[in-house]
Amino acid sequence: MNYASWPQRVGASLVDAIPIWILIGIGIAVDGPGSDGGPGLIYFLFTLLALAFALYNRSYLGGQGASIGKKALGLKLIDEQTGRPLGFGKAFVRDICHFVDGIICYIGFLFPLWDAKRQTIADKIVKTLVVKG
Repeated sequence: MNYASWPQRVGASLVDAIPIWILIGIGIAVDGPGSDGGPGLIYFLFTLLALAFALYNRSYLGGQGASIGKKALGLKLIDEQTGRPLGFGKAFVRDICHFVDGIICYIGFLFPLWDAKRQTIADKIVKTLVVKG
């Protein structure tokens, strides 16, 4: 199987993050910290939009086989055992499991550099692969 390289995975993650950064940036620019020091309603709404986009992109589209970033870089997210797309639920759980990758000083995100299947810890937990395709 032709596993995605670490730079490809990072690139796909960066592409996925761009719309989120833009939405949050708009919220900050329009309604960032006010005179009371706290963010306003518009900032809160743009943050919710960013969260909704992330959920749609990573869980819904990712569950169908590729988020926007993965699609842009020619990658697919598949179930290790079946070779098929994960579905929304398993893609969502995979994203939650990325917490484990980050909690140990982000070392879990570096696992694809030396792992034979180029999996993160979250990929190992949920039994997923990111492949070229």
